[in-house]
Amino acid sequence: MSWFESLILGLVQGLTEFLPVSSSAHLRLTAAFSGWKDPGAAFTAITQIGTEAAVLIYFRKDIGRIISAWTRSLTNKALRSDPDARMGWLVIVGSIPIGVLGVTLKDQIEGPFRDLRITATMLIGMGIVLGVADRLAARDESGGRHRAPKQRKALEDLGVRDGLIYGVCQAMALVPGVSRSGATISGGLFMGYKREAAARYSFLLAIPAVLASGLFELKDATEGGHVSWGPTIFATVIAFAVGYAVIAWFMKFISTKSFMPFVWYRIALGIVIIVLVTMGVLSPHAAESAG
Repeated sequence: MSWFESLILGLVQGLTEFLPVSSSAHLRLTAAFSGWKDPGAAFTAITQIGTEAAVLIYFRKDIGRIISAWTRSLTNKALRSDPDARMGWLVIVGSIPIGVLGVTLKDQIEGPFRDLRITATMLIGMGIVLGVADRLAARDESGGRHRAPKQRKALEDLGVRDGLIYGVCQAMALVPGVSRSGATISGGLFMGYKREAAARYSFLLAIPAVLASGLFELKDATEGGHVSWGPTIFATVIAFAVGYAVIAWFMKFISTKSFMPFVWYRIALGIVIIVLVTMGVLSPHAAESAG
């Protein structure tokens, strides 16, 4: 992998990780459109450490409170009803599905799931799901001619059942094209949560899964020696800087705006990919991963 490739891929990772458009799909597509080798699942996982570092810094106050309350609740039963302590447990519970499926489906994630036809299908399918969820949220927020606005749930209303459903939604993002934030935010909207609450829990829930995945791939890459460390670290730093700016923008955007621009973008991109693959312009299969 060249330094220029790592710069572009780092920018793509930072720009798309927190938007409901699938960062893994965009890394795969950027390489395909540019005629580069597929950066591979390992590169994606390692650069995601950079974007998750941006989450840790942006939500540092929330994370600090959650860790403190959760840790103290281990020995103090009175603190177990504290919202921050509960959130710590819910993040753990919600991380179980992706942990189990990530290990079980590792070979598929690094191989067959990276087929562009699957990516295009997921972009379109999850785009429609996000659109429906967004419309339901908008209807509740605005009410109607014969119906008053409906109060949607906040993070304080989150329980074990909803936490597990969030976790299952997050696990779907193991397939490129689904989008971690897109799947979890859609799940949250369908369960009746406010847009900002759904996005905030989506970001917090991603921390253990993404860091564990990145460190796991880091260990394998170190032992296997099949990663270009200079460009990969450079891409990770770029992803961190860009990702932090995107989080700040996105959290402001969703407080007043609809997700529909992302929905139409996903559908359009998916259709373009299907057309190009059908015409033979793009190969559906990944070229040998870049080292």
